[in-house]
Amino acid sequence: MHDLFAVTENLERVSAAAPLATRMRPRTLEEFVGQEHILAPGKLLRRAIEADRLPSLIVSGPPGSGKTTLAHVIAETTHS
Repeated sequence: MHDLFAVTENLERVSAAAPLATRMRPRTLEEFVGQEHILAPGKLLRRAIEADRLPSLIVSGPPGSGKTTLAHVIAETTHS
């Protein structure tokens, strides 16, 4: 028999078991630190993300500069 709350408990366990970096990753543009030259309020990329009118995008840069995190934030913000 399936329990309605078993799914929720499962998700909480997975979240708690996720690596610290994954749990601490910014989820919104407001939480994103750095890259102000492209993500500050009023900048083109930020306006496009907030308006959900972002064309295809290639993001490049050195490791640890936030490319993957930015991709996650964009996907969440634009409902992609």
